Amino acid sequence: MAIKQRTLRWAVTSILAIITFAVLAWLDTKLKSETGYGTLALQSAGTAENVNRILFAWRVQQHTAMAGFSLGFDYLFMPLWGFGLYYGALAARDAFAPKMLFRIFTLLAAVPLAGAIFDAIENTLEFSMLMGQPSDHIASLAVTASTVKSLCFFVGLALWVLGLLGLLRRKKEA
Repeated sequence: MAIKQRTLRWAVTSILAIITFAVLAWLDTKLKSETGYGTLALQSAGTAENVNRILFAWRVQQHTAMAGFSLGFDYLFMPLWGFGLYYGALAARDAFAPKMLFRIFTLLAAVPLAGAIFDAIENTLEFSMLMGQPSDHIASLAVTASTVKSLCFFVGLALWVLGLLGLLRRKKEA
């Protein structure tokens, strides 16, 4: 794939990810301000008791549908942030990786894509607790998936920033 085409994909996925994130942040802020808990609270709930506390607050305030919509809308965000960071990592590889490390940077570029998959696993587990009976086991798995997702996201974000620096350096040299 040509670098210009990949840079365009990087820009489009990154911009759409930022817009989608803004919508998710607005939804989560609204949900949290009206019920005391946003969907982000599920990421660290860890136990069935904590999940039940969050779900009870949503049900009492009749915001379960909003929480479900937010979790569902996150599925749109996942491939956008995953591919946005992936293309940024490829830009970092192209700008800074010496031939010896080229393959390692290529493998590292896949980390955000793995993170998006863990994000999907996390949301699936959270949906299952929202629709059924929460358990300590499922809540613990959701926290683990969330932790792995976050690690992958921050690795990808660091590479994305490095890719942006490489792009700026390339434009300055041109």
